[in-house]
Amino acid sequence: MIIVMKIGADESQVQETIDKIKDLGFGTHVSKGENRTIIGVIGDVSSIDESDVERLRATPYIEKIVRVTKPYKLVSRDFNKQDTVIDVDGIEIGGKKIVVMAGPCTVESKEQIINIAKEVKSSGATFLRGGAFKPRTAPKDFQGLGEEGLKFLLEAKEQTGLPIVTEVMDTRDVELVSEYADVLQVGTRNMQNYSLLKELGKCDKPVLLKRGMWATLKEFLSAAEYILAGGNKNVILCERGIRTFSDFTRNTLDLSIVPVLKSESHLPVIVDPSHGTGRKDIVKPMALAAIACGADGVTVEAHTDPQKAISDADQTISTSDLHGLMGEAKYISRVFGREI
Repeated sequence: MIIVMKIGADESQVQETIDKIKDLGFGTHVSKGENRTIIGVIGDVSSIDESDVERLRATPYIEKIVRVTKPYKLVSRDFNKQDTVIDVDGIEIGGKKIVVMAGPCTVESKEQIINIAKEVKSSGATFLRGGAFKPRTAPKDFQGLGEEGLKFLLEAKEQTGLPIVTEVMDTRDVELVSEYADVLQVGTRNMQNYSLLKELGKCDKPVLLKRGMWATLKEFLSAAEYILAGGNKNVILCERGIRTFSDFTRNTLDLSIVPVLKSESHLPVIVDPSHGTGRKDIVKPMALAAIACGADGVTVEAHTDPQKAISDADQTISTSDLHGLMGEAKYISRVFGREI
């Protein structure tokens, strides 16, 4: 259920409304726009007696009450008509500018990540991505450098100024990763790790939530709802490919979900063509297509020497190809009224 306050409703009236909702046994989530405030009621509102709803409707400073049947209330357009814009070190995600996150699948050494960071910076990309903790299919595969990798990422940031995006896999690591990273990534395998999502709802860092490889639109947005319900409003949705019968790519990059996400939710949306295709030769065209269909950015795997990459070499473009991608991305962005 969503309560829309009238234009001009003051803080005391908003608080009085919140108190009334709490007296009914429900939590609240407040969104303040330029002209009016919207209060989201958290919980199973089907149990609210209609007489209580009518009393709220009769309140002079409440404009309307809308019952939302979708399980993802806080992430929906019903709750917030305006696009959410997330500020990370002065870089806006979800505004007019397209963001590009680039870097290796895995942090392999200090020298490696710093060299790549310098190339990412010179290309014009806006974020450095790299994994310190890596979820691998086989237990004996390289699992990442852990905190040492985070320290290398931080040093790369200090030398280039690029904000850091890296994955967190465990509730026990949220505080640690938050000390180093600017954006915490949730991988496809953890999209429905509800304990992790709840923990991320308590932190003050933006979260990049990747779509589960079998997740429906409803499941994806419901996962984001967990984080917002915990109090963290800064969530970035990421399409990264889903499993289908198609066998010529690693996954099927579902670009059709991008405009649907933009219409269903106020949260920013980016696309990962590297994991979405698993093929370095089509990363660039799919990245450009993502921008064309309305994505707020892309995240790509890039390495100074992809053939020597410890993981994901088949889908990692070279940093020289990243420069080429950035040039074409700037052109495509202008065509659609955006910029990099």
